[in-house]
Amino acid sequence: MYKPEKSVSTFLTFSGDAEEAMVFYLSQFPEAVEKSKVYIGEEDRGETGKLLNGTFELRGQSFMVMDMEKEYAPAFSWAASILVNCTDEAEFDRLFASFADGGSVMMGPEAIGPFKKVTWITDKFGVTWQFVW
Repeated sequence: MYKPEKSVSTFLTFSGDAEEAMVFYLSQFPEAVEKSKVYIGEEDRGETGKLLNGTFELRGQSFMVMDMEKEYAPAFSWAASILVNCTDEAEFDRLFASFADGGSVMMGPEAIGPFKKVTWITDKFGVTWQFVW
């Protein structure tokens, strides 16, 4: 059962691949913490066995994901993105390669202002990320 530990969380709605996205995101950050998973049951609205909600933390930031029926799930937009300040160039390069694989690189990597590398990527699930170093 979901019990909020943070007063503000990022909430992402998927159309069937919420658990796959959550597993991918958790695998990309060594300090990531899975908090909970609740699945859609036979009596719930939605596809049985998909995620009703999944919660996790990346670097202390709280996330919640869910699956919604394809006909109702909103599309993601690059108007909102998740910004990650990379600890070093190796982390930047690793995250860039992982998130670009199957996704779409919108910008970079390139140097901008005080940053040595900046990129803007929409991942294979449609979520947009910005990595900076």
